[in-house]
Amino acid sequence: MIEIGPDEHRRLAMALNQRAWQLLETASRSLADDEEMVDAAHGSAYHWRYAEGASAVHQARGAWLISRAYAVLGHGEEARRHAERCLAICTEYVISDYDLAYAHEALARAEAAAGDLRAATRHRRAAAEAGRAIADPDDRAAFEADLAAPPWFGLT
Repeated sequence: MIEIGPDEHRRLAMALNQRAWQLLETASRSLADDEEMVDAAHGSAYHWRYAEGASAVHQARGAWLISRAYAVLGHGEEARRHAERCLAICTEYVISDYDLAYAHEALARAEAAAGDLRAATRHRRAAAEAGRAIADPDDRAAFEADLAAPPWFGLT
């Protein structure tokens, strides 16, 4: 572990998360931007591990962000590995609602990026089902919009 305090880990985790999202939402990224996006996602997840007040939810969301970064780049195997970790954390710590829906969304997108459209379809259905169970209507609407958004790599 890097010798910094838990508050600094939290600050870095949040800053790197925001940077990864900025790059995810950039329409035309350069190769350097793509690499920075993946590095920022990994860095954010690392710092959440040691951050003040961090929980299993933060770990699951960190794994989700890494998966998403790899998925949008079409790196299905890497995306799948981190999506599986996200779902495993949700299962182990009985995290449901919003995070469970996103874990299945990550697996669906990762499988699609890897070219396994049958598995992608199965996980997309599980994501939609879990999404319908999201209690907060605003969170549910945001999830449904994310689930509908590309890239889906040929999955209809």
